[in-house]
This record gives sequence, structure tokens and C-alpha cells, in this order.
Amino acid sequence: MKEKYTIADLHQMLEQLRNPDTGCPWHLQQDFKSLTKFTLEEAYEVIDAIDNNDIKGLEGELGDLLYHVLYYSRLGQEQALFSFDDVIQQLANKLLQRHPHIFGEIKLHSKAGIIDAWQKQKSKERLSSHDKTTNLSALDNIPHALPALVRAAKIQQRAADVKFDFEHYKQALSKVYEEIDEVVEEADAHIVDTDKLEEELGDLLFSVVNVTRHLKQDPEQALRKANEKFEKRFRQVEVLALQNGKSLSDCSISEMESFWQKVK
Repeated sequence: MKEKYTIADLHQMLEQLRNPDTGCPWHLQQDFKSLTKFTLEEAYEVIDAIDNNDIKGLEGELGDLLYHVLYYSRLGQEQALFSFDDVIQQLANKLLQRHPHIFGEIKLHSKAGIIDAWQKQKSKERLSSHDKTTNLSALDNIPHALPALVRAAKIQQRAADVKFDFEHYKQALSKVYEEIDEVVEEADAHIVDTDKLEEELGDLLFSVVNVTRHLKQDPEQALRKANEKFEKRFRQVEVLALQNGKSLSDCSISEMESFWQKVK
């Protein structure tokens, strides 16, 4: 083993792993599509390490994520589609184009001005990559693979960028109340139409994301924190039940409510 490895060493390792005759069988089976689920896992592991303030773990997880970038680049090179150098070139060009106030002659000093310039440049990029056979939309190029909450917020922001938006969060909030009524109406129907109920629940979730966005909060982050808070409290409730000689499944609703109020 070497004392210090470089990107060049990693490229060489990948070349050996992908060698058709002597390479690793698992690596030889992989393609762009098969790797995507693993890439997503690695991205979430990076976030988990950050959330847990695990700096050493973060170092390792970032390495795993970088490996995926190298791996996709290797696949691209094998198919004569693109190389790692092409990826670097694309990234450098994007950074230069989106930050003219840093790398160019344009001078922007306010946060609002910088964000506006950023959005205009992204719109220009979407226009240049647009398929001329279809109509241009403000909602083009929002990845379908994004988590639903994240994608909802992006869709809403794109709509807001062209002024298709509520003026105040209270208007968005009134929409939440409206959607709640529609969910109740479907759920209480004599014969429940499950497809319609799903649709109304989706509308409710979408409207809650809109309120969150209007209040300048990240819906994904807000829900993640809510998940963590519930998990922490639920585990404490389990402990209280055990201290009373029971499991939660043995407790009555009133007992569980009492435990819940204690941990709150």
C-alpha cells in the first residue's frame, strides 16, 4: 500500500476492477442504471454523517460518493460517451457561468441580486438544452427521481419564479384547510374511492409543502426533524412502559397517552 494515493491511482484501480478478463465480477456487472440506487444510498450516508457530526465518518462517506462519480465516468469512457476530464470541464464551466460576480466583470453585492442572476443563468441553460420539438416549460429538467417533498418544493418555486404563486403564506395556508376538508369528505364517503382519496391526500401534502416554502423553510429538512423528534419521544415512551412492567402492545390508549405527555 502507498502512503498517499491520488485520483490517478483511483482511475487505475477502477480500470483493473473493470478489466473483462481479470476484474471483479460484481464490478463487471454494473452499468449506469444498476449503480443509481447505490449512489442514492451513499448520498444519504453523507447527510447522515453530517447530521450526526461524525467528521471521520463523513470523510469516508465522501470518498464513497466520489467513487461513484469516478465509476460513472469510467463507464462513460468505456462507451466513448464522456470521460472524467469532461465531467471536470462541465463543472468548471457551470461554476464560471453561474458566478459572473465572482469570476467575471459583473459586480453584484446583494444576496437578492446574486440569487436573481443565478436563476436567470439556470433559465438560460434550460433554454439552450431544450428539445425544440416540444414546448418550453418553466418546469423542465426537474428530476423525477428527487424525493417527493423536494420535487414538490422545486416545482412550486419554478412556478413562483414566473409569478404563478400566492402573495402571502396565509393564502397558501387557507388552501391547506380546503384540502383537509376534501380529504375528510372522501374518507367519510359511504363508498370510499381509494384512488380519489389518494389524490386528495397528495393535494394536501403538496399544499403543506407550499406553506413551508412560503415561510422560507425546507420541507424535507422540516419533516426529517419531525421524524427524529417522534422517534426520540417514542423510544422514551417504550422505556416508560418497560419501567411499568409492560410493552407498548400491552398498554391501553390512555396509558400510552399518559407516557407520551410525560416525555413531551
